[in-house]
Amino acid sequence: MRGLFAVIMLDLKRLWVDRVRLVSSLIQPLLYLFVLGSGLGASSRMGGSGYLHYIYPGVLGLSLLFSSVFAAMLIVFDRQIGFLKAVLVAPVPRVAIALGKVLSGAIQALVPATILLLLLPLLGMDLSLRALLELIGTMILAAVTFSALGVATAARFRSTTVFPIIGNAVLLPMFFLSGALYPLDSAPTWLRWLAHIDPVAYAVDLMRGAILDRYAYPPLLSLAVLLGFIVVLTWLATHVFAAGEDT
Repeated sequence: MRGLFAVIMLDLKRLWVDRVRLVSSLIQPLLYLFVLGSGLGASSRMGGSGYLHYIYPGVLGLSLLFSSVFAAMLIVFDRQIGFLKAVLVAPVPRVAIALGKVLSGAIQALVPATILLLLLPLLGMDLSLRALLELIGTMILAAVTFSALGVATAARFRSTTVFPIIGNAVLLPMFFLSGALYPLDSAPTWLRWLAHIDPVAYAVDLMRGAILDRYAYPPLLSLAVLLGFIVVLTWLATHVFAAGEDT
C-alpha cells in the first residue's frame, strides 16, 4: 500500500507543478461545450432540453477520456529519460506500480472534470442530490476505466511522439462513436453496433441519464459494462507492467 500511495503522490505532485497541462486539458472540452453547444443549440432542441444540455455529459466524457489517457503519457516520457527503470527496480511490486498509475491517472482526469462540473448552475442545470451523486459516481468509474486503458497502452510505447498519434487515432473514434454529440437512435446499424463495444458510450449514457433522466441503455447494463471494462483493462495494465522490461 505504501508503494501504491507513493506512485500516486508522485504523479499528483508532477501535475501540481505542471499547471499548464491542467489548463490545456480544459480548452478542448470548453470549445465543444460553448462553441459547438451554443452554436447548434440556437437551432436545435433535443428531447425537451437544449443541445447544450444534451452534449454536456459528452463533454464530461471527452475531458475524462483524454485527460486519463494522456496522463499515462508520463509513463512513455519516464521510460525515455530512464526514470521508469528506477521505479521498476525499486522494492515495490509492479502490480502496485501499475495500480498506482491507473489511480493517479484517474485522479488527474477528475480534476478538470470537476471544474467542468462546477459549470452546472451556470448552464441552468439544477440536479437533485441523488442525481449529482450518480453523476459523480459515473465520472469516477469512467476515469478509472479510461486511465487503465491509457496505462495498458502506454506501457508498451517508447516514443512520446508516436503515443499521442496512436492515442488520437483510438480516442477520437471512441468519442464520436459514443453518442456524446448526437443521439444514436437514427444512426446506421453498423455505427450502433460499434457503439455497443465502446466504454465511452456507456459512461456518457449514465451521465446523461443522471442529468436529463433519459437513458439509451438500461442503467444496470451500463454499470455492469463499465465495471467489466475496469476489471479487464486494469488486469491488462498490471499484466503489461508485470511482464515488461526494466527499461
